[in-house]
Amino acid sequence: MTGQTHSRLFLIHVLTALGAPIALLALVAGANGDLPMMFFWLWVALVVDGLDGPLARKCDIQNRLPRWSGVILDLVIDYATYVFLPAFALYQSGLLSEFWGLLSGSIIVFTGAIYFADNNMKTESGGFLGFPGVWNMLIVVLVALQCSPLVIIGMVALCSVLTFLPVEFVHPVRTAKWRPLTLSILTVWSAALAMALYQDFVIDAWLYALITATSLYLFCVGAAHQVFRKI
Repeated sequence: MTGQTHSRLFLIHVLTALGAPIALLALVAGANGDLPMMFFWLWVALVVDGLDGPLARKCDIQNRLPRWSGVILDLVIDYATYVFLPAFALYQSGLLSEFWGLLSGSIIVFTGAIYFADNNMKTESGGFLGFPGVWNMLIVVLVALQCSPLVIIGMVALCSVLTFLPVEFVHPVRTAKWRPLTLSILTVWSAALAMALYQDFVIDAWLYALITATSLYLFCVGAAHQVFRKI
């Protein structure tokens, strides 16, 4: 492998590692009480994460550049942006009391850490077995909708339990079944949440309903696939 080729391949790791300073920007925004900006940076991290994986697989970087583990690098960044920072955002939101905010955040980071160490998290269909620790996607919805403490605590408890149950969740890109529909729903969901963030979580009923409906689809579609395969 030439030095030029080596450098080009390493740029994929650089792209992945950009998630670390992006996570820091999200943390600073959250610490300053600017949750819309915090969720914006977490969205940027989500986009970066969606780009680096396909590039790494296409270039076979695991075998062509084995010194650095893209898998480990990706897991480090993903745990920060998918689990740890969303738990912090929930605490900072003020939607829960001090006690319940700390307890919910602790449960999120604890179950997320165990899930990220699960070597059997991925299914043959390209999805995930158990709630895949995408707390960034869940917490932004709970905050955008300004959900009640009872709903928030219930969803944290439900997803924490689902982390360890054989219930499937889709990967919007890798899961082939209903992929065009799922990607379309994901696009609408992202646009609706972007509008909610822009409006500082003061949203109309139609936007509330749109975020709720698209979120329910993304949350339940994997289980629907699982049920239909057994019928």
